[in-house]
Amino acid sequence: MSDIKQLISIIIPVFNESESIGFLLDEVINVMSLHKFCFELIVVNDGSKDNTQQVLKQLTLKIKELSVISLRKNYGQTAAMSAGFDNSKGDIVITLDGDLQNDPNDIPILISEINNGYDLICGWRFDRKDKLINRKIPSKIANKLIGRVTGLKLHDYGCSLKAFKKEIIDDIKLYGELHRFLPVLANIEGAKIKEIKVNHRSRQYGSSKYGIDRTFRVLMDLLTVWFMTKFLTRPMYGFGFVGIISIFISLAMSSYLIVLKIMGEDIGNRPLLMFALILGIAGVQLFSFGLLSELLIRTYHESQSRPIYRIRSISSGAERN
Repeated sequence: MSDIKQLISIIIPVFNESESIGFLLDEVINVMSLHKFCFELIVVNDGSKDNTQQVLKQLTLKIKELSVISLRKNYGQTAAMSAGFDNSKGDIVITLDGDLQNDPNDIPILISEINNGYDLICGWRFDRKDKLINRKIPSKIANKLIGRVTGLKLHDYGCSLKAFKKEIIDDIKLYGELHRFLPVLANIEGAKIKEIKVNHRSRQYGSSKYGIDRTFRVLMDLLTVWFMTKFLTRPMYGFGFVGIISIFISLAMSSYLIVLKIMGEDIGNRPLLMFALILGIAGVQLFSFGLLSELLIRTYHESQSRPIYRIRSISSGAERN
């Protein structure tokens, strides 16, 4: 049984889920009440074009724990989750989809694991009930790619059913489509992460909001996350290193061409001259980008009083006396 003083925030972003949201909230409330959790429900209506807003308005009259955040237009799941995070008050934050495919009965397990000392618990849809060609296979490829690029090995990055400690959420800033990379962003902040198997159910209402075009967005966001993972506090290491290598190669080529010129050869029509010039200019530009990035990173951290480290706990000798 949970500590009654521990507040759990459950965030559900929805887009055109008027048929399923009522059933989902009933399930969540039954599970949370059965385990005697103190909780709040935050549903973020991400510019739905169906009857979702009217359904939610009626539900707020019946469910005292429910708050509804209605966005002015469809901003996407990342923005919807961010709105939920910003307005949550719980010690533990749970996220899940509004289409009934995530099982609310898994929520107590996630909370139990968080209370065992983890900062983030990720759901793994090990028996996923989705179409093989356009959902499961692309997802497996993406999970392998993300794990290889970021160094964080998970079976399922895309499962929305997750549990966070509030302090981890407070350290993460979401932009673009980065909700898929929440475990990676949490890992950058030093979070202790665990993945557990969760139930996955077939879609009963509506249709998936994701298309094959999301593959391109995932790849672009993966590049962003890779750079953040490697060079968030040291961009000069990325730009500067490549820039210096380009400059050295350009100097080597130029030296070789100068020797040929001294020996009386015509170097005006040699392609190597153009390559040396291009590499030299590119090297100087990359090195300059590195310096500018260092200034921007310092501005980013100092303007927000954002430290480059995270403290898990502090112990002192006085506590042992």
